[in-house]
Amino acid sequence: MNDLTQRKWLALLLFCLVIPQALQAAPPLEISWDDLIPPGVPYAEIIGEGDLDIENDYWRNPVYDANATKLNEELDGAYIRIPGFIIPLELEATGVTEFVLVPYLGACIHVPPPPPNQLVFVRTTTPWPSDDLWSPVWVIGKMSTELMTTEVAETGYALQAENIEVYEWESGALPRAQKPFLVLLKDLMKFAKGD
Repeated sequence: MNDLTQRKWLALLLFCLVIPQALQAAPPLEISWDDLIPPGVPYAEIIGEGDLDIENDYWRNPVYDANATKLNEELDGAYIRIPGFIIPLELEATGVTEFVLVPYLGACIHVPPPPPNQLVFVRTTTPWPSDDLWSPVWVIGKMSTELMTTEVAETGYALQAENIEVYEWESGALPRAQKPFLVLLKDLMKFAKGD
């Protein structure tokens, strides 16, 4: 009986050591920009131009419909992997430590920013090299749903980056990133026509 009790304790100890490591080793959930919009919610539309900050080359405060701030709460606390482009906020000598992750190159610069539910505020303890700012990246880390205002746009999500890596082009396009850009372009054309 003593031997059986020792075996149970040994099994319990082994279980306690192995399970936390197995849980930590879980791969991140790979998501696309469409996943940031809650199921059944249409992509937000611009309903007011906002202001063009010519000096800083940013389009500030565009007015979106109510869908812009609807967030996918299922992603709150999720360990994810998402592709995108970096708009730097905090640039140090060693690289970027805070940035807005955007779905397409040039978002927030020259054109109105995407809606908040299509922007992710990212913090990283390991700076991303500043000589690699225009390359698409994968960002891996824990996501939270959190509306916040940055100097370039209002974001709907925050991500504590555990790892950032270069996005390897496979099909010539960032996964599912073109749809929001085309919607934004369509909205801009409406404003240009005065609709």
